[in-house]
Amino acid sequence: MQFQTIPFSPPFIDNAVIDEVVDSLRSGWITTGPKVKALEAEIKQFSKAKEVLCVNSWTSGAIMMLKWLGVQAGDEVIVPAYTYSATALAVIHAGAKPIMVDVGEDFNISVNAIKESITSKTKAILPVDFAGFPCDYEAIMQLVTTNEIQSQFVPTSSVQEKLGRILVINDAAHSLGAFYKENVRTGSETDVAIFSLHAVKNVTTAEGGAICLNLPSPFDNKELYTFLRQMSLNCQTKDAFSKSKAGGWRYDIVGLGMKINMPDVNAAIGLAQMRQYPELLSERKRIFNEYNEAFSKLSWAILPPSILNEKVTSYHLYALRINEISEIQRDAIIDEISRKGVAVNVHFIPMPMLTYFKEQGYEIKDYPQAYINYACEISLPIYPQLTSEQVSYVIDSVKSAYQTVITIK
Repeated sequence: MQFQTIPFSPPFIDNAVIDEVVDSLRSGWITTGPKVKALEAEIKQFSKAKEVLCVNSWTSGAIMMLKWLGVQAGDEVIVPAYTYSATALAVIHAGAKPIMVDVGEDFNISVNAIKESITSKTKAILPVDFAGFPCDYEAIMQLVTTNEIQSQFVPTSSVQEKLGRILVINDAAHSLGAFYKENVRTGSETDVAIFSLHAVKNVTTAEGGAICLNLPSPFDNKELYTFLRQMSLNCQTKDAFSKSKAGGWRYDIVGLGMKINMPDVNAAIGLAQMRQYPELLSERKRIFNEYNEAFSKLSWAILPPSILNEKVTSYHLYALRINEISEIQRDAIIDEISRKGVAVNVHFIPMPMLTYFKEQGYEIKDYPQAYINYACEISLPIYPQLTSEQVSYVIDSVKSAYQTVITIK
């Protein structure tokens, strides 16, 4: 096949996206306003979350939710060792300590490892839907509501006391569009879920995040939305849109907030994409299935999890693993694929292997499955613009690279 250059994850920008952004620019209003509210409504309807608040990144959204929870020095938040660093960094920025646990062969956090790591200091759990495949939330939610676990819970804030148990925040950065159960999408299955709307995600606002609120009684999610929206604007009693109206200049600051609101000009990109997301998701599924069809015939290929019982991935990443290879061999295969003009990636370098976390005392030897998953993983391009011809070229490039690096006996 003729040489091609295939990028890893370009954003989907069509005329509908461009028109929506231009409409925002021409409106004369580009910061938080009507486009953000419209995007929140689209994600709320799609995910069936009780309320949705858009902010400027997944990371800032997670920090704000942990600050709202009232975590402090000495408090612990359980996270998987195998995820992007933002999951743990958000915990640290909020003032608590991330407790890393190992994952399973499906890349997702081990429920048994969670149970073994819960202490009286545990205030929250942040499971990660790796590559868009949902974690076992039924088991996680059952765990935090058992008498055994709840009896250990020691609240250190009024919010924690009101909840009376460990908070579960779904790190749903990858999983917008995934199904946790039949007719139950991610975003509605835990206390809080946070989607990423970063440039490489299924739906993007260039930079951004969407916080889905599903807190149980006695919390009022509408009231909480209003409070968090204010908190995302420095706890200012009026947003800029309201202040700009005639006579609306007076405001107050009623708490220690953050400045993490999403601008309208960014929301416009995601708004146009959300309106056609079912079709975009279908294209991702097509590509995922084309990869599966090819790699399922190869004994050395381990297909990524996609459908299990009622769980269905969002097809965000195609995380191919290659059986019985070393990290060095994996890197050599990536080099060979790159020589064909195909950009691939690795998701992720486990956090205990990164300098900052190593300096905090985390060691990869304590997370053996995370390392096993990482050492043989290669993420392949998957986005709606890819043609079947290009997918075939990627497949051929991977197969050729494997044959070049690994001696076939």
